[in-house]
Amino acid sequence: MTMVSGVAPSTNGSSANGTAPASGLDLKAALQKMVREGASDLHLKVGRPPTLRLHGDLVPLDMPAMRPEELRALAEHLLPPAQLREFVEAREADFAINVPGIGRFRVNVYQQKGTVAFAMRAIAHAASSMRDLNLPPVLEQIALRPRGLVLVTGVTGSGKSTALAAMIQHINERRSANIITIEDPIEFVHRDVRCHINQREVGTDTASFSQSLRRVLRQDPDVIMIGEIRDLETLEVALKAAGTGHLVFSTLHTTDATLTINRVLSFYPPHQQNEVRFALANALAAVVSLRLVPRADQPGRVPACEILVNTEAVRDQVRDLSATLNIPDLIKEGSMAYGMQSFDQSLMNWYSRGIISYEDALFNATNPAEFALRVQGVDGASDTAFDGFRPGSTAA
Repeated sequence: MTMVSGVAPSTNGSSANGTAPASGLDLKAALQKMVREGASDLHLKVGRPPTLRLHGDLVPLDMPAMRPEELRALAEHLLPPAQLREFVEAREADFAINVPGIGRFRVNVYQQKGTVAFAMRAIAHAASSMRDLNLPPVLEQIALRPRGLVLVTGVTGSGKSTALAAMIQHINERRSANIITIEDPIEFVHRDVRCHINQREVGTDTASFSQSLRRVLRQDPDVIMIGEIRDLETLEVALKAAGTGHLVFSTLHTTDATLTINRVLSFYPPHQQNEVRFALANALAAVVSLRLVPRADQPGRVPACEILVNTEAVRDQVRDLSATLNIPDLIKEGSMAYGMQSFDQSLMNWYSRGIISYEDALFNATNPAEFALRVQGVDGASDTAFDGFRPGSTAA
């Protein structure tokens, strides 16, 4: 992790060439503004002023447009040696910086149109609780399961890392367990409460995801957190660990539970589908998919969550090669008994309490036409999926 003071010195307190970069960009002021406004991201690119992502919108700061030499000097100044070599070779790299008195930030530096650009994500000093994040209470139960694979999914910026950190912290406060995380880079720094937590950063503590995963089961873990499933090797280790009695958390860039299961299956060739379906059916604990929706009652966003719990009915369908996945119906059937919910149920919950607007609920709904009918009170007599979620209800 790079320590930053003033404009932005690197790990040893100086720039890559021993001097501060000759740049008109006041990065510290931009980061201070980012934290003060509660923005999630800071974007830096040539020809534009520094730009914040504030409650989902892009808001340019009152600063001059940036020049190519400014961002090139900043990259040379901020990047640790290993990531600088990676950037030179691959034209992109990930790392984290810590700015005393301001905060911690995850950074992606990349090249676009032959120039350097940055995306910086603010990271809280400590993980928030799931209740503070307005996540459904059933996630507390999922986090305390003794074993299984929990996949947290969503698009970039949907709150996957924040939700994962909250689940790890929930375990840390309630179990005595050995937790090993493999991250690129480390985002939330966890301090031992009841658990023994080892956080390994790719590029600093281990050469690669694949290298660390080959040995992780020899490190006596109870809980494993893998920053992201990027390839077949990572997926196979996650399934093996979950299937042999470990609790495994990871993320995928998929938008709902159905696409998540299909994505996992797509890692494997057709002749292995039967085998992987059986392994996934046995190992999966839950799929949690997230979308952040703007609040109507105050500044900020709330998470719309789709939650699939791996019940016997879900396992049977995942195992069956001849069956077409019908996850939405399984979620509806498991809403009352297992705490499952669809995106549209979650959105109806927020809308019925006046926390999000009808327009934003409809925009984020999986089935907008059906959602609109539900708001009007039109539904099938035998369909109880939205009981307690209608406008005027007090559902939590």
